[in-house]
Amino acid sequence: MKTASLPSLRVDPELRQAAESVLLDGESPSPLMESSLRASVNRRQMQRDFVARGLQSRDEARRTGEYYDATDVHAELEAMLVAAEKSQGNR
Repeated sequence: MKTASLPSLRVDPELRQAAESVLLDGESPSPLMESSLRASVNRRQMQRDFVARGLQSRDEARRTGEYYDATDVHAELEAMLVAAEKSQGNR
C-alpha cells in the first residue's frame, strides 16, 4: 500500500522542544507524530462507538420499557471486579 502525506504541522516552539525531548535515540519527530495520530484516531473511534452503543441501549430501553437501576448495575459490576481480582490472586 502506498503511503500518503498529511499537511505540515505548525506548533509553538515549546511543544516542538517538548516533543524532541522525549524522542528515542535516533528517532525523528515523524514516528512520534504518526504514533500520536494513530492513538488519537483510535481513541476517537472508541469514543464514537461507545456513544453509538449508549444511544442504541437507550433506544432499546425506550422501546421495551426495561430499565435498570444504577445502584444495581454498580453492585453487579463491583461483584464482577471482586471475582476477577480473586481469580487473578489464585494464579
